Amino acid sequence: MAQYNVIPASTGSFTMKAGDRSIGAILVDAGKLTPDEAERVLRAQRELGLRFGDAAIHLGMITQADVDLAISRQFNYPYLLPGNSEVSESLVAAYTPFTRPAELMRALRSQLMLRWCDADVAKKALAVVSAEGNEGRSFVSANLAIVFSQLGEHTLLIDGDMRNPSQHELFGLENRTGLSGVLSSRSGVEAAVRRIPSLLDLSVLPAGVCPPNPQELLARPQFADMLDELARKFDVILVDTPAAGEYADAQTVAARAGAALIVARKNKTPMSKALRVAEDLTQAKATVVGTVLNNF
Repeated sequence: MAQYNVIPASTGSFTMKAGDRSIGAILVDAGKLTPDEAERVLRAQRELGLRFGDAAIHLGMITQADVDLAISRQFNYPYLLPGNSEVSESLVAAYTPFTRPAELMRALRSQLMLRWCDADVAKKALAVVSAEGNEGRSFVSANLAIVFSQLGEHTLLIDGDMRNPSQHELFGLENRTGLSGVLSSRSGVEAAVRRIPSLLDLSVLPAGVCPPNPQELLARPQFADMLDELARKFDVILVDTPAAGEYADAQTVAARAGAALIVARKNKTPMSKALRVAEDLTQAKATVVGTVLNNF
């Protein structure tokens, strides 16, 4: 079971608009029903006095999971079914949004909206930082980006870990073009940012090819300029980082972003190391908005 606590740091009927589309239209668009099958369901719906989804289930054409997914899309709350996307099934917010771990992510989102989004801080981006590797930093970053996008916030997740990148693997993206290419002026940011078509309002900027000088690239003015540009296009920007106890990259990212969230793993992260990370971030002039205790 995960524990996420933020601790204060001090055609016809099938061509309607997305928000007005019927369950049948969504199921046809998703490839769950053919137009001919949808007509059969409509006839059964009238004859049996059932809702469209129940009639389709009665005919054995779809499952309850298909209906739940269609309803979520009616309400602009996208999530994924296993086997239907390149996105990793380890991302609980994308595949199992009605479970306890996903609810904890939404609770974390709510606290961040109070402590970061609505707080009197220079909101540009939020760096997600941890003292060591294997503490769940990338997992938390990815799931947080998903739940912010499910809220309707135009969200960008940047993989700022150019040493051991993982976000491209989590979201099924190629990694030839990314942050390293943008910061070295080998590609433009528009070409590097990828929209996740199966998750509305979510985009990802992968780390790109691992460079020999990641810290120097992050310290260049291009990184701050890029964040300024992206902040005008996105409501929420989250930045994954390398382990702060091993590299200085995280402090540089946090200083440019303006705010940081510290991730610690229960029964693994020494308190002394977490406090040291908080001190280093404060010295880097980043606002530490809280600490996540990860037990997933």
